Amino acid sequence: MTISAENLDTLMIAEDWRSNGRDVAIATVIETWGSAPRPVGSHLVIDGDGNFHGSVSGGCVEGAVITEALDVLASGEPKIIEFGVADETAWRVGLSCGGRIRVYVERLG
Repeated sequence: MTISAENLDTLMIAEDWRSNGRDVAIATVIETWGSAPRPVGSHLVIDGDGNFHGSVSGGCVEGAVITEALDVLASGEPKIIEFGVADETAWRVGLSCGGRIRVYVERLG
């Protein structure tokens, strides 16, 4: 997997936020199937105040990922979340493109 300049920028922002004392979670696309807006390896970083940078999908899916990331920050327990066309949640958050994505969310630090 190649690290794109966009992903490198996102990871640098995560490191900057951590070094400034913020709680930070990172969400990473770990699998896609069919039509997916972002490729495997795409990142979204989220701090404890809900600030975010990067992208794992777009639209309402990212809102759901941010909510899950805040839970991960509170619990310290990583999780894998999945959105797909067959999943009722996917329709609710706007992933009706016919694809599926799996996102790993973990606390940094």
